[in-house]
Amino acid sequence: MAITVKIEGKKLIITADLETPTPSASGKTLVVASTRGNMKTDVLVEGKPVTIGLNAYIAK
Repeated sequence: MAITVKIEGKKLIITADLETPTPSASGKTLVVASTRGNMKTDVLVEGKPVTIGLNAYIAK
């Protein structure tokens, strides 16, 4: 899963590759993109790295 993060003006832009839909841990949804937990990025805000936690899913 490739995820890129950048700042453009006052916007945080997150780009994630779509995966083949797979069942979530609970089985209620199908995950199409995920960081699988929190991910520290190289993007800085006030000199500190931004951490991203991303889950994108669809209904079964």
